[in-house]
Amino acid sequence: MSTKRKQRRVLPGFGLSMGYTIVYLSLIILIPLAVLVLKASTLSLADFWQTITDKRVVASYKLTLYTSLLAAIVNAVFGTLIAWILVRYKFFGKRIIDALVDLPFALPTAVAGIALTTIYSPNGWIGQYFESLGIKIAYTPVGIMIALTFIGLPFVVRSVQPVLQELDHQYEEAASTLGAGSVQIFVKIILPAIFPAIITGFALAFARALGEYGSVVFISGNMPMKTEIVPLLIITKLEQYNYGGAAAIATVMLGFSFILLFLINFWQWRTAKKHQVT
Repeated sequence: MSTKRKQRRVLPGFGLSMGYTIVYLSLIILIPLAVLVLKASTLSLADFWQTITDKRVVASYKLTLYTSLLAAIVNAVFGTLIAWILVRYKFFGKRIIDALVDLPFALPTAVAGIALTTIYSPNGWIGQYFESLGIKIAYTPVGIMIALTFIGLPFVVRSVQPVLQELDHQYEEAASTLGAGSVQIFVKIILPAIFPAIITGFALAFARALGEYGSVVFISGNMPMKTEIVPLLIITKLEQYNYGGAAAIATVMLGFSFILLFLINFWQWRTAKKHQVT
């Protein structure tokens, strides 16, 4: 009769640590989300459907989704470029630029919104030049996209930067020795290595933009059916003491974010599994 001996861990305390982790996640994330869904379930199915399919609500869904998507795509491109410059080049002021990347994390979102509105308004430092050309930035979807790009940039840069730092240069040198050009080296060697990190940063920036309120509420103008975002609509419902309606709209946005993050995590798991097999 063979006896299975339990493998000893190098660091003890797994059970206690896991218990604290579950309790912490439950109190901070799981229970509040469950209460949100339960609050939305107090509405009848007809009221729930009527709330989330209202024309004003649907317009805010569309605006929030496509401005968040465009901002995340812009951040995926330029965030990767910034990470590349910070890792691969040495220049004066590099530490300052590296620190500025984290500024949207530290800056209160309301302050960012006021600053962006001041700059891009028709009388602002930058907005006045676009206004003379007949282009309006503030109080339009373009202004919303700029605000969402501002708050989402660090997610891409900080996701891609460490991967680039750990990338072995020997593969690039070997490819160059074999006659590969710069574009071929980037497409065949560098991009496949950093692409999962780019997707991660994109997903985080997109999910963050879906729920952004402070930096957008000032620059959007908050015009129903035109520049009204979902978080503002939720706040409006709460101010009207329509807690069920606010919970219903928030539940739909929670579903969007959950599906997005689930698909990204599933894709990353499949990619990692494929690499382990090969």
